[in-house]
Formats: sequence, structure tokens, C-alpha cells
Amino acid sequence: MADVLPLVEARLHSALGGPDARAAVTFLGTDRIEVLRFPASGQEGDVVRYATLGMSAQPMADPTAALADPVKGPRAELLLSVRAGVADTDKVLRPLAVLAASPQVEGVIVAPGASLDVGEPLWPGAPFTSVLVAEPGGLVEDLELDAPLDPVRFLPLLPMTPNEAAWKRVHGAPALQERWLNHGTDLRDPSRRSVSLD
Repeated sequence: MADVLPLVEARLHSALGGPDARAAVTFLGTDRIEVLRFPASGQEGDVVRYATLGMSAQPMADPTAALADPVKGPRAELLLSVRAGVADTDKVLRPLAVLAASPQVEGVIVAPGASLDVGEPLWPGAPFTSVLVAEPGGLVEDLELDAPLDPVRFLPLLPMTPNEAAWKRVHGAPALQERWLNHGTDLRDPSRRSVSLD
């Protein structure tokens, strides 16, 4: 089933252009996860994007299932967009790979509305240790695969401060996203402060 990955990489290239850097991370007992860096270009000249490659090689399995289905199940890759030149965001490669390996390592299904926490700053000095998984389909369209395989969804990640993550646990993801929207929060600013949560 590893032949899914060339299709995924081709979709990323067609949506984001060619990557200017890539790093590979392998965790014990998991498949290799790559993280591709797509440089700032075009209309949003100051936004750099990072995409995982490898998470979708296997479907995510329901942690309560007795046996993981090797074919059917949701597949996804992760996307992070941040403003270039503000912080050393290239150090996000390993945390992103950790998050992409979590379905294999921890048996979790990563889906929109979920919170993912790496337990340390996403990059040096980052005010974020976790991300909110957003709805797919905006930046990179879903990649349809031959039946019975589920499509690969490209899930945007929105960095959250610890206060935002705690508030989201109580009030839910839609409420936090609405608060960001109402306050005009620049979610791509790698050094932004927490939104007002009063």
C-alpha cells in the first residue's frame, strides 16, 4: 500500500509547487515520515508551508477495534502554514513528524476538531505546544483513491497557545475558531499572543 505516497506527493506539488527542503524521521516501530517545506511564493509571498508525507501510507485504525483493517479507514496528511522570517519555524519538522506518527504510535484517529499536543514548543521560542486540526479541502483538495481505499485528506493545523487549548477543551473547537475570527487573529503569525478568552 506504500504506492499511495507518490500520488500524495504529486498532489502536494500540484497544489503548493515544489518543496525546497525535506526531512525524514523514523520512530521505533513506525513507517518513515517525511516533512516537506514549500517556500513562500505567489499571492501569499510571506507564507511558508510544511506538509507531512507518510502518515497516509496506512489507514488510521479505530483504537477500540480488535483488529486494524489494513485497507479501509481514514487517511490523512498534515499541513502547517506560517509567516516566513519571523521565527525559526523550520525546527517544526520533528514535532510535525511526531504528530503524523501518532496514529501508528498511539492508535489515534486524527480528525477535524481534534487537539494534538507535542508537549514542547513547536519551534524554539514558540508560544504553542499544540495544534487544532481544521477542516480539509481549502488549500489542498482531498486525493481520491481506488475503492475500497478512503481518500487522503490534507488537514490544516492551527497552532494553539496553552490557554487557547484549555479553553477549547471546555468550549469546543467551533467556539475557539469563532473567537479567532471575531478578533481577526492571524493564525499564521508564529509569534502571536493568545486571543482574548474573557
